[in-house]
Amino acid sequence: MGAHVQANPNNVIERLHQAMNQHGLEAFLACFGPEYRSEQPAHPNRGFGGREQVEKNWAALFGGIPDFHAELLATAVEGGTAWTEWHWTGTRSDETGLDIRGVTLFGIEDGRIVSGRLYMEEVEEAGEDIDATVRRLAGQGG
Repeated sequence: MGAHVQANPNNVIERLHQAMNQHGLEAFLACFGPEYRSEQPAHPNRGFGGREQVEKNWAALFGGIPDFHAELLATAVEGGTAWTEWHWTGTRSDETGLDIRGVTLFGIEDGRIVSGRLYMEEVEEAGEDIDATVRRLAGQGG
């Protein structure tokens, strides 16, 4: 009949999550469209386009963090956009711990991720408390 069936974005996110935890680079890459566009609004210089860069990034992560683990904390879908909350952990090749938390917004079309806005940050165990942070943000010194 020629009717186009839109893939469920939740299924794409679940495939992505499984590929992360299995360190399956090919399965991971299959979740992305060839013209994928990535942006990190808090880090504008980290934006890129193309699945080739996805492959380069995640080959390095899987290779350098042999026990990489992704916990998918929450997912919300509206139309073709999936909001996901993540916790990524592992031990890097230099023996330091990886502890990253954050949110991603993925645009999904035809069963593939075509765009991403990432708000992922390394967890700061030490650092300023909320009062010091607000003073600094308000320009009121430390």
